[in-house]
Amino acid sequence: MRRAVCPGSFDPITNGHLDIIARASKLYDVVHVAVMINQSKQGLFTIEERIGLIREITAEFGNVEVESFHGLLVDFCKERDIPAIVKGLRAVSDFDYELQMAQMNNGLSGVETLFVPTNPTYSFLSSSLVKEVAAWGGDVSHLVPPRVLGALTERLARK
Repeated sequence: MRRAVCPGSFDPITNGHLDIIARASKLYDVVHVAVMINQSKQGLFTIEERIGLIREITAEFGNVEVESFHGLLVDFCKERDIPAIVKGLRAVSDFDYELQMAQMNNGLSGVETLFVPTNPTYSFLSSSLVKEVAAWGGDVSHLVPPRVLGALTERLARK
């Protein structure tokens, strides 16, 4: 069985993330979406909320599993017998950082990294940018799935 992981904080998941997950789901039998727990950062959404949104949005793929992780991604992979990490690249600047991470991960555990170029439609997109634009009242409806837009609008209205 071919397995891979798509890691990230997904706070919130964007159409760019979803595009990479969808493409990975066509290449692998099982795609694990690993939602990173970063104790030093206060996210807009809790880990549980992010996992719930991602599960809901990716349910149609049928081969995506979503869970959280804390620590080294290679340990997550080792515990689940996952030999590959799938990462989207938006720009050359992403490549510089991600190449170092890929080489470190491979050196630590032999896990390979597959780089997938981002759809040009989403080449500028990040969760941070979505949150900032939405917080100022900008229209992000074309940048996130409808379910995420609703959750984002509701969360920002409470702040």
